[in-house]
Amino acid sequence: MRDRISKLLFYVALGLFFSHDLDAVVQTEWRLLYVLRDLPELEAMQAFIWLHVPLFAIIAWLTHHGAPRVQFWSRASFSAFLVVHAILHLRLAASPLYTFDSPLSIALIYGGAIAGLGYLAFVKWSLSSVTPNHSLKRRHQSLRD
Repeated sequence: MRDRISKLLFYVALGLFFSHDLDAVVQTEWRLLYVLRDLPELEAMQAFIWLHVPLFAIIAWLTHHGAPRVQFWSRASFSAFLVVHAILHLRLAASPLYTFDSPLSIALIYGGAIAGLGYLAFVKWSLSSVTPNHSLKRRHQSLRD
């Protein structure tokens, strides 16, 4: 059951992040990014969108990798990134160029962080659990090694 809940939390976190990046286009997030903000508006927008193609491909590939160890660590890393991402948004909120203040934007950014934290908590809980035959703990230990 914990495994199902952790998978659900991961997929919710992933969906919230991808949806946030749709919202980021509407909110012209490239105006906040060091390299892109110096480009002309149309070029910055196109670069922002094109840069997300390999980013999304890498996230999808690693988090669904055939090697359980790669999948485990990439999902954990992505979930931790969502927390850092939310902190970055908190820090950027004081900028006059920051426009992620709608309920939708807030829900996508901080909901992703909460789902990521939830995923990490459930994975940690699963790792610390001891089943009668210790198979779950051995399985997760092999993922960490």
